[in-house]
Amino acid sequence: MSGGTMERKAILKRKTNETDIIIKFDLDGGGKSNISTPYAFFDHLLSSFTKHGRFDLDITAKGDTEVGCHHLVEDVGICLGNVLKTCMDNKKGIQRFGSAIVPMDDSEVTVSMDLGGRPYLRYNVDMAYEMLEGVETIIFKDFFEALVNNALINLHINKNVGLNPHHILEAIFKSFGIALHNATRISYPGEIPSTKGVL
Repeated sequence: MSGGTMERKAILKRKTNETDIIIKFDLDGGGKSNISTPYAFFDHLLSSFTKHGRFDLDITAKGDTEVGCHHLVEDVGICLGNVLKTCMDNKKGIQRFGSAIVPMDDSEVTVSMDLGGRPYLRYNVDMAYEMLEGVETIIFKDFFEALVNNALINLHINKNVGLNPHHILEAIFKSFGIALHNATRISYPGEIPSTKGVL
């Protein structure tokens, strides 16, 4: 695995026996995405995250999809978590906390987060098992677990209402993007937003 950063941008390449992933991420982008994975629905969710978070994100990912979606989706979560951690660097000046409530037709989702460096995921999402264009709906808990453990963030995802898995997942990714955007804004220039003085 290798990575580099300039300002609040990062590039990461990760290759294993199961997946081959390249990610470019800009926390201060404009909502542009160029996503290429074997799963169009996953691409759609990541593009929604990027657009509503107002980031710039390029992902090229391939892997052993003949055995299912698990390795690729989870490994993209690992990589996205790592580039987020790199982009935030020492977290000086950031808002630190962010939240969003997003409706999507029959669904409504609340996401809240703390970028304080203590990884934790609460994934309170009751959702029917389905295959959506080759992706299992249950895999997204693994995606977010991989992301929070590598980005070192505290993330709470709560489905308030909803039956349609597509709508629920889209609301999750949109609200995650908005909450992350809010949490990473520079609100305390030159300061660490903690009474400890470190994050």
